[in-house]
Amino acid sequence: MRSKVSVIGAGFVGSTLAQRLAERDYADVVMFDIVPDMPQGKALDILEAGPVLGYDSLVIGTNDYADTANSDIVVITSGFPRKPGMSRDDLVKKNQEIVAQVTEQVVKHSPNCIIIVVTNPLDAMAQVALKVSGFPRERVIGMAGVLDTARFRTFIAQEVGASVRDVQAYVLGGHGDTMVPLARMCTVAGIPISQLMPADRIEQIVQRTRDGGAEIVKLLKTGSAYFAPSASVLQMVDSILLDKKMIMPCAVSLQGEYGFNDIFVGVPAQLGAKGIEKVIEIELTPEERNALEKSADAVKELIQVMGL
Repeated sequence: MRSKVSVIGAGFVGSTLAQRLAERDYADVVMFDIVPDMPQGKALDILEAGPVLGYDSLVIGTNDYADTANSDIVVITSGFPRKPGMSRDDLVKKNQEIVAQVTEQVVKHSPNCIIIVVTNPLDAMAQVALKVSGFPRERVIGMAGVLDTARFRTFIAQEVGASVRDVQAYVLGGHGDTMVPLARMCTVAGIPISQLMPADRIEQIVQRTRDGGAEIVKLLKTGSAYFAPSASVLQMVDSILLDKKMIMPCAVSLQGEYGFNDIFVGVPAQLGAKGIEKVIEIELTPEERNALEKSADAVKELIQVMGL
């Protein structure tokens, strides 16, 4: 029997993820959206690519949460992008309302699922999903660090002329300006990047990583990134559904780890069939710890805005 993955929100991130999942050929995919007929049209298009690419995944588009019932994983991408004139607090409250409503429906129809949150502001929305669902922390995960790390690895590989496969890196903290790329631990084929490029160039790459999403928004003029975000979710789904037990940076509700409690912070976590199976604690330098605390403080401000 195939696994079932439901994607809530059939926009660019959601529909691209649905396509990537179908091409994996290990799960049936349900794509939900409130816009009439739109998810049905996109799902049919993806389904019709199956004979060409050779996958048998069933892809369904729907406007009815009942079709998502008994999902193994539910990915929440629904939400508003930030628009001109909209403050960060406005965006938080608007998306809080959406994610809360979505989570209620997810729990109603798939009470045993694992939830992956993609909606921004990511860490705050994961907090909403955890509170509304009542799930244990192992089953509510935020996607951010995988994407941020992918950007970091991309820029390093380009700089040194190496394969991205040879670059290992971690980005911790919140998904935004306060993220904490751990340049000290970054290597290319096991060689520390401090031996491959000067410190000022490393710092420039770190800053470009922090600005990664904004750089794409600026270039696109309308909309934001979706190819790399959807690929990042896919890696998480791979590790969970196939029980790969990969260690990757995810937004996790910490319970004492790194000195934080009841707050989502990006840290390395092992993902397997049960969701988060282990939180990995890295020994940080005082500078790195201060940066992580600053990142956590930014998340706390959003939580206060939401009244959680």
